[in-house]
Amino acid sequence: MGPLGQGLTDQLARISRSPFGPSEEELRANLAGEASADAALALHDAELASAAEEETEGPEVPRDLTAAAFFDVDNTMVQGASIVHFARGLAARKYFKTSDLVDIAWKQVKFRVTGKENSTDMASGKEKALEFIAGRSTAELAALGEEIYDEIIADKIWPGTRALAQMHLDAGQQVWLVTATPVELAQVIAKRLGLTGALGTVAESVDGKFTGRLVGDILHGLGKAHAVRTLAIREGLNLKRCTAYSDSHNDVPMLSLVGTAVAINPDSDLREVAKNRGWEIRDFRTGRKAAKIGVPTALAVGAAGGAVAAAITRRRSV
Repeated sequence: MGPLGQGLTDQLARISRSPFGPSEEELRANLAGEASADAALALHDAELASAAEEETEGPEVPRDLTAAAFFDVDNTMVQGASIVHFARGLAARKYFKTSDLVDIAWKQVKFRVTGKENSTDMASGKEKALEFIAGRSTAELAALGEEIYDEIIADKIWPGTRALAQMHLDAGQQVWLVTATPVELAQVIAKRLGLTGALGTVAESVDGKFTGRLVGDILHGLGKAHAVRTLAIREGLNLKRCTAYSDSHNDVPMLSLVGTAVAINPDSDLREVAKNRGWEIRDFRTGRKAAKIGVPTALAVGAAGGAVAAAITRRRSV
């Protein structure tokens, strides 16, 4: 068992002795969030080191150091479920049976129709995923992710959401993906889109090989919110100046953390919450009226203001 796994065991033991402590579910969500932030920053630092070695240079954008944008992936940045797309690529490579792909797809359909997570489906899916990666190298998973992204996922990026992400990048802000997808795969998507990095589910690994256990739990719900909060603290971000985007009611905890929340292609429950709280709603699905609208005006003004402020600060420091 790795140190994080042992930490989880120790903390769960303490819970049983303290009826006033956090629940087991909350503890797992917190550990998943902290592990996700650790992994995201480590992968980001590795990317920066690699870029420095290659001496790649581009036009310098004034940095807005205290603002960032956080994007959910499935049905927000990517059309459909990224894990299903990845599973399709694995099935094509004979890593598992096509019947397993059908099972994964059916569970995703049920989730999209109901908008609710089925605990039995989640447990089954988690077990199969962990069985698949156990003993495999982290490098192998990342390499497969790059191949499958280029083959399948690249054509499924929502142009409207991609434009929103670029708006934040152009304003000098960090842009992070936040997803239940394994962090190694989420990082591939972030890298291909030119984003800062990705917060995703962390599977325990020892000496570069997966053990078949998760650190905490799948990153969703409260876990996503904790991951964003943890990363914001470590990066010195002001959450009131940050923006979050999602399609799912399950991400309300994350959306509620930031100063600006935007519902992208929302499910019915999130649409209702967004209307009640005055959040912007953007729908890029075919035939929707909102799909004809480009970058939200309020968001554009805010991002532009951040870029101007960053530029002014930079000029004053010269």
